[in-house]
Amino acid sequence: MKQEGKAAVSPVLPVPRTKEEAKRFYDWLSRFYDFITAVFERKYAEMALERLSVKEGEAMLEIGFGSGHCLRQIAQSVGNSGKAYGIDISTGMLEVTKRKLERAQLTDRAELYCGDATSLPYGDNTFDAVFMSFTLELFDTPEIAKVLEEVKRVLKPGGKLAVASMSKEDGESTLLRLYEWVHKKWPKYVDCRPIYVEQSLKDAGYDIESEEKVRLFGLPGEIVIAANAKSR
Repeated sequence: MKQEGKAAVSPVLPVPRTKEEAKRFYDWLSRFYDFITAVFERKYAEMALERLSVKEGEAMLEIGFGSGHCLRQIAQSVGNSGKAYGIDISTGMLEVTKRKLERAQLTDRAELYCGDATSLPYGDNTFDAVFMSFTLELFDTPEIAKVLEEVKRVLKPGGKLAVASMSKEDGESTLLRLYEWVHKKWPKYVDCRPIYVEQSLKDAGYDIESEEKVRLFGLPGEIVIAANAKSR
């Protein structure tokens, strides 16, 4: 991930916990995750999904679907002729989402997978759109480029990627520095941290279609919609 100018001034912090530690943490958190996201993230996740304009008949992937709030909306939007796919590292989240889809009678429209997005289990040119809501910033810095490259591989040419994330694009602030101090102090539990969202997508070769700055209780965030520029 090339971030020479900004990264030299204010580098993105690492995420020094293992994937197994992340899995255990999110398995435990899955019991409460709906309540947490409803307060802190859901509004902006729904904004990003709205900007993506999911259409009936599309094949769409959500990376890091969590408790399945947005994946349920995606399954509703793609209709009987489309398909919603989701990948998450946590089996706990998968079970919560599965029950949510069953209650909504949408299991036939969705396919869930427990795994790591640095190696997506899907073929090339599979999806019309990919959605990530407060997920990209959970990957350690070297992995962000890997995830975005995998997304590019599974997206159809011209397919859309929507990312909602905590952001460093707005520069420094006292609240941002305080949050990053907490992340450095307890990285296994406060594992998300601000990243350069738009710049990361540009460096990965995406065409930026829109970028919107938001505030999460005073912390900076971004909603970025990008297109897969590959021609094959």
